[in-house]
Amino acid sequence: MPDYSILTLKDVKAHLALTADQDEDDMLIQIKLDGAQGMIERLLGYRLRDRFETFDALPAELREAILQLTAWWYENREAVADRGAPLPFGVQDIIDAHRDWTF
Repeated sequence: MPDYSILTLKDVKAHLALTADQDEDDMLIQIKLDGAQGMIERLLGYRLRDRFETFDALPAELREAILQLTAWWYENREAVADRGAPLPFGVQDIIDAHRDWTF
């Protein structure tokens, strides 16, 4: 696992209710996790590891946003919505609450 992810594959698998022996999609899940964290960081305007050096320092709601987006991308791998579809329920609100706003 790259140093980039602030959450672990184990965290996501627990969120998805997958057991440790269900490992056939581990690489795919890790790609989704890295992508979800990257997108959330882009929307926040900062890297999570720069702001929160440890997992424990990361606010629970940001962890939840990463888990929700990762799970949503994993469970909806086919293009089923129009471009510009909203993020999963609550994710945008979490991002807005933690975002660095500039004008």
